[in-house]
Amino acid sequence: MINKKVLAIILGGGQGSRLSPLTDKRSKPSVSMAGKYRLVDIPISNCIHCDIKRMFVLTQFNSASLNRHIKNTYSFSSFSEAFVDIMAAEQTPENKTWFQGTADAVRQSMHHVLNHEFEYALILSGDQLYQMDFNRMLEQHIQKKAEISVATLPVTFQEGTQFGILKTDSDSFISSFVEKPSEDELRGWESQVDEEMQKEGRNYLASMGIYIFNRDLLVEIMSDTSTTDFGKEIIPNSIGKNKVLAYQYKGYWTDIGTIGAFFEANIGLTEDAPKFNLFNQTKSILTRPRILPPSKIYGTILNKSVIADGCIINAKTIDTSVIGIRSRIGKGCEIKNTYMIGANQYQDKELLKGNEKEETPKIGVGDNCVVENVIIDKDARIGNNVVIKGGKHLEDTNEKSYVIKEGIVVIKREAVIEDGFVLQ
Repeated sequence: MINKKVLAIILGGGQGSRLSPLTDKRSKPSVSMAGKYRLVDIPISNCIHCDIKRMFVLTQFNSASLNRHIKNTYSFSSFSEAFVDIMAAEQTPENKTWFQGTADAVRQSMHHVLNHEFEYALILSGDQLYQMDFNRMLEQHIQKKAEISVATLPVTFQEGTQFGILKTDSDSFISSFVEKPSEDELRGWESQVDEEMQKEGRNYLASMGIYIFNRDLLVEIMSDTSTTDFGKEIIPNSIGKNKVLAYQYKGYWTDIGTIGAFFEANIGLTEDAPKFNLFNQTKSILTRPRILPPSKIYGTILNKSVIADGCIINAKTIDTSVIGIRSRIGKGCEIKNTYMIGANQYQDKELLKGNEKEETPKIGVGDNCVVENVIIDKDARIGNNVVIKGGKHLEDTNEKSYVIKEGIVVIKREAVIEDGFVLQ
């Protein structure tokens, strides 16, 4: 089935500099998640589970990898109206600039969007981690005859300064909004939340950057070229003028905006009962169906770790780590608190022999290495007897083959770390 009332627009985000170097050669929605998915798979999967199967993904930076992933993953029947289409920023006679913000991205794409029949536009972010039933939000939107709905998440006082915070009336319509208030501004902005949220001290309603717009109102708003951003301009400007409804979501949600948040979200998947459940069959994350062999593991002690398909592992120990597709890890290695994104392809015997002859490390992690608090990007080569231990004691830096942010060492894509390298 297809929900023909709704059309989804997924925002790919800007240059993603806070997620650099992971976004140096790919767009934010294309960044790897949990060793086998891409971030864009999250909103797309949520939509598909809600029978929302007409989606545009808006992007403008490093979109080739994202294009390839979408093309190879989301193929619907030729007789279906379902689609997931990439819309990169394009120059037209009327507009010769790139996207200037979230609202401007939608505005510049409206001539494509309006070619389709829909009553409601569901606007999503391409760099958030959550499992949400959009139909519940839509039902409330229709029932209360709202013109705009904003998905909200109860947060604590400490978290409140990082979000757009809003207050509602007794019927859940938004009466006031403040973007990233200071602690002094935040006092008095408590909202009515249920008993469970109160016990957790989550008394403030934060915007999740997920919106539903009635079609006619979206067309009207997009005709005003003076606004460029939903969160900073359009939502605040609409309060008091339009019927703007708050929908309270109480599940797990996180914004993958920084290296720290990205690292924590992935390592969090190794917990006994992770907040983001990859094993929920009714809300499964869909992705590209790769034909890979099962992983082979030799003499390794595994603890609290997630191992993707097609890995060849000889490590001594792997603890609290996520190991991505096609990863190779040599003998005697100790891997802890690490996200190894994996590789795009296997090296055949001739290439491996060539690496040995040239004394170049193979793709993956060599022998007798110690790796802790690290993100290893795709196709990186780490030699033998390497020690890399991230931690808060390390200062932020940007070197040719690695970056340190928030104490986390990020080995760059296709970087080469020579034998015996030490960073701790």
